[in-house]
Amino acid sequence: MASESEKPAVDAVTGTATTGHEWDGIQELNTPLPRWWLWTLYLTIVWSIGYWIVYPAWPLISSHTTGVLNYSSRAEVGQELVKLAALRTTQAAGLANASLTEIKASPDLQRIALARGKAAFGDNCAPCHGGAATGAAGFPNLIDDEWIWGGKLDDIQKTILHGIRWEQNPETRVGNMPAFGRTGMLKRDEISQAVEYVRSIAGLDVDKAVDLGKGKEVFAANCASCHGEGGKGNQELGAPDLTDAIWLYGSSRQAMTEGLINGRGGIMPAWSARLDPVTIKALTVYVHGLGGGQ
Repeated sequence: MASESEKPAVDAVTGTATTGHEWDGIQELNTPLPRWWLWTLYLTIVWSIGYWIVYPAWPLISSHTTGVLNYSSRAEVGQELVKLAALRTTQAAGLANASLTEIKASPDLQRIALARGKAAFGDNCAPCHGGAATGAAGFPNLIDDEWIWGGKLDDIQKTILHGIRWEQNPETRVGNMPAFGRTGMLKRDEISQAVEYVRSIAGLDVDKAVDLGKGKEVFAANCASCHGEGGKGNQELGAPDLTDAIWLYGSSRQAMTEGLINGRGGIMPAWSARLDPVTIKALTVYVHGLGGGQ
């Protein structure tokens, strides 16, 4: 029998025996775990053993045990992906055999094209044009009604297929704005005059100290061949309308002056080498349906 000195002390406050462990005058109580907690622990151990037997769990040298039920969530996902691929193949056949106009006219085909086009846009176009397709400085807004190269279905498809100034594609759209200042085609005062004239036809504030008559002459001699005499632009050349409130690089004097000095020539990849024809069709319908398609 243990002597009185070997018996564990009893805590005076709780009446619980201590374990004999003490630290800094603090004694550890010998409080057993609740029975319900222990039984829960035992049940989880039994459950884990059953789980190992029923489901794939044990790794082998080159595979793993398949379990009694021969089930795995990975296999289930694989089956669902196979079904999805089959469904998409069927849907793609419908898009492949229809023209862009027929797709727009068919509610079912249009629904499929919009869903597929939205996914393609998010993966490939959103990094430049934004997730909402509202664009940024140098990247066109695709939801308004201003199109540099045309906003009809065929126009949009051609742009997606061949890109803008994409040298790897011989059919790419080409139309550069010259660097009038950097190449010496215009002097600095002529650039200032042209900027103020363009601001005047765009309805922007104008520096009254600048001679707009001379600015009009500079514009007629250097800019009208692409943008038109009235500055309304030319979609065949990719020359934007200078009379509206939409400015790809901004409407500040600094932005306009920089454009005349260094020129403009943004690049868009040709997606014909990256996306299949059906996806390009779907992307065309999706972009056209964003709100600004002509």
